[in-house]
Amino acid sequence: MKACGTYDDVNLILRLYEIRRETKLRQARAWFAGSFHVKTIDDWTKLCPIGSEENAYFRMVVTYWDMVASFITGGVLQEEIFFASGRELLFTWTRVSPIAAAYRERVKDPTAFGNLETVANSFIKWWTARAPDAYEAFVQRISAPPKS
Repeated sequence: MKACGTYDDVNLILRLYEIRRETKLRQARAWFAGSFHVKTIDDWTKLCPIGSEENAYFRMVVTYWDMVASFITGGVLQEEIFFASGRELLFTWTRVSPIAAAYRERVKDPTAFGNLETVANSFIKWWTARAPDAYEAFVQRISAPPKS
């Protein structure tokens, strides 16, 4: 039997949406969607040098979604309710996953992006069970190089 969402789940999702509309986070998300197409840790270092606005945007987006994922892994937010409208978390993980292992090694933190990864993997399984080809099509869309 699947778990049922609660009004608290819905209210938390609405609050998370409000936070995403905050000006600085909106700017960071726009930068991430438009510019973050790294495949290696060296690409990341060039795109997001320490102390740069790009590094701040990267950290803002990734830590926001890792925080949201922690609500799910911690049992505060029912995942199926979140999955119905939370595809940006999956977008973020899909963009970050190529560098996750190298990033963890570089910062000496094997837990970096851990909640994000756990929830994204669960999200992929959930989505694939409902629409077998949808995730692969999604990856193809968001992995295309930016148009010049």
